[in-house]
Amino acid sequence: MSMPENTVGVNLLKGDPKVAILKLSIPMIVAMLLMSTYNLVNAVWVAGLGSDALAAVGFITPLFMVLIGLGNGLGAGVTSVIARRIGAGDRDGANGAAVQAILMILGISVIITVLLIALARPLMILFGAGKTVDLAIEYGNIVFAGTILILFTNIAYAILRAEGDTKRTMYVMGASSILNIILDPILIYYMKMGIAGAAWGMIISLLLVTVVLLYWFFIKRDTYVNLSWNVNVRETRNVKDMLAVGLPASCEFFLMSLLAIFINAMLVMVASTDAVAVYTAGWRVVFFAIIPLVAISTSVVSVTGAAYGGRHYEKFPVIHNFSILLGVGIAIIISIITWLFASQISFIFTYTSEGAHLAPAIAAFLATMCIFYPFVPPGIMSSSIFQGTGRGLSSLILNLLRNMVFMASAAYLLGVVFGFGEHGVWYGIVIGDILGGIVGYLWARIYIRRLMKYA
Repeated sequence: MSMPENTVGVNLLKGDPKVAILKLSIPMIVAMLLMSTYNLVNAVWVAGLGSDALAAVGFITPLFMVLIGLGNGLGAGVTSVIARRIGAGDRDGANGAAVQAILMILGISVIITVLLIALARPLMILFGAGKTVDLAIEYGNIVFAGTILILFTNIAYAILRAEGDTKRTMYVMGASSILNIILDPILIYYMKMGIAGAAWGMIISLLLVTVVLLYWFFIKRDTYVNLSWNVNVRETRNVKDMLAVGLPASCEFFLMSLLAIFINAMLVMVASTDAVAVYTAGWRVVFFAIIPLVAISTSVVSVTGAAYGGRHYEKFPVIHNFSILLGVGIAIIISIITWLFASQISFIFTYTSEGAHLAPAIAAFLATMCIFYPFVPPGIMSSSIFQGTGRGLSSLILNLLRNMVFMASAAYLLGVVFGFGEHGVWYGIVIGDILGGIVGYLWARIYIRRLMKYA
């Protein structure tokens, strides 16, 4: 079957950036919400196995998040490079980048799988898994064996996003989440597989999604990007460009983990472990609430990459301003909903007698975060502008400033130095977010102004 000259997605990328951002974002919002819903449901099913099973999954989670961070980070690099090649009208370059991305991820997957399985027991002992070590390894080894599926699907999604095809990305991401939700109780309880059933549910759903993706790319062949081996895979420019965005983007996930560790330590210092429980529960809500903003930012990478590749620098102010205004509008709605229903949301985490005493504190934390949301878009959309143009290091520096300089410092000053305790840490997070958003916006505007000189 011959490859299409131009797909709907590619025409969308090359057209009005406002329309492109809107049409690309909506499917990603749906897909990401479904994935987050699965994560919550999965935790509920595993919790039914008892505290040891829940703890075992908890000890594996940091390593799993490294895989997710690597997949998402390298995916951002792949999206950026392919979108730039498409924007420049270099279809062969886009094809070559896609093939190299898959070869690269296959090689990385083999290395990581061997390392994680070999080091699983020592790492669990190091993490303090104690009596749950065997359970953690039982769960972890199945997850680690599926590394190739986790990373491949992320790269395949990135290729589809790069050519403006977020609808199909939504279909497979959504299908994977829904299938996982269905499989978990069947495998865990009906088939009596226990904690291993939770891991196998994820692997089976990813395997089926991989089959669909391979069908689209190699049999149906109606994508703009052609995964043909008749390309020069020795060309190093694509790989360097992908890593220039992908590795810094992967490190950004590591920064978020470091910030969480630092905040937890401060909360224990100024309050108690209950303060950590409040922050952990509240931060889950925050991450769920900003999903629409993250989805918009992934679309901005694609649209920016296509505009940059085609040297349509006049589109950059529109992309930057529109994505931020759209994000701020959504964030304000999120803030209003959170403010009105903070007590009801807190009940999700405090419905048992053991956790009921945390409800007022969680509600107070959520109310404080209402100030946080509107300042997320300027920073996250500015980072996407940098990623879309291949400046992954600029995006990493911006996130380093936001998380480890502004947020961590403000939280420490207000919570510890000035003695405002737990609430001081919360407001430090908000102030750091505001400063990070302002710096990100100004930095991106300066960069865009320089680009405009060549428009």
